[in-house]
Amino acid sequence: MASGGGEFEALSALAGYAWENPEDPFPDVVDEAGGPLFEADALGHPLIPRESCVRNDVRLGGEHPQALVVSGSNMSGKSTLLRTVGVNTVMALAGAPVRAGRLRLTPLSVGATLRIQDSLQTGTSRFYAEITRLRAIVDLTGRRPPLLFLLDEMLNGTNSRDRRTGAEALLGWLVGHGAIGLVTTHDLALSQIADALAPRAANVHFEDDLEEGRIRFDYVCRPGIMTRSNALELMRAVGLDVGLAGGGDGRQDQRA
Repeated sequence: MASGGGEFEALSALAGYAWENPEDPFPDVVDEAGGPLFEADALGHPLIPRESCVRNDVRLGGEHPQALVVSGSNMSGKSTLLRTVGVNTVMALAGAPVRAGRLRLTPLSVGATLRIQDSLQTGTSRFYAEITRLRAIVDLTGRRPPLLFLLDEMLNGTNSRDRRTGAEALLGWLVGHGAIGLVTTHDLALSQIADALAPRAANVHFEDDLEEGRIRFDYVCRPGIMTRSNALELMRAVGLDVGLAGGGDGRQDQRA
């Protein structure tokens, strides 16, 4: 092959995955004349064991919203959903089968802010590293193939006012320039952005339940906005005293 052994190794890896996972279908890659599209039924992450993998439907573009704002408490599955969409997109466009009941999509370029980190070596804060990545993602809009953005806890490193203003402007730009994608947040104020951009954007969320002092997750993505948070319960679970100011035993339900 002209590109050497790297391409052969990649094709061998994809072929190996297809052989080991005969239940996974090949995607339907369609023409992008009608705009970017990502339609998945029973989408799961290929690295999560099949017997414990919770699958969700994800639909973007076409007759569906261009963007989904995904709210949910800590550990509820928001970032995993972004990774699931991203890895299946890459596998689909590489010619591999996907972990889904069905996947129909157009060619897409993927831009993500997963696992953004600060750097002591370069003197870069997490916020600066994130906005630099966001700048690169914005530059992908208006090109071919269209952009699929996956933005995890967008602008988490700044104050709530600037975060709301910046996130609304950025998401409006991406949607206005034909991109599709998902944004995660545990900040309910950011969930209101989808209402402002409707019907081009919509809210979805993950839930949790408190059972006998333990927080349980079902990892099912539901329509609408998250209505409660588990941060204080998680802090209590590891032994941190976060009782209400002014007294009390710290066990009041704070998931408003």
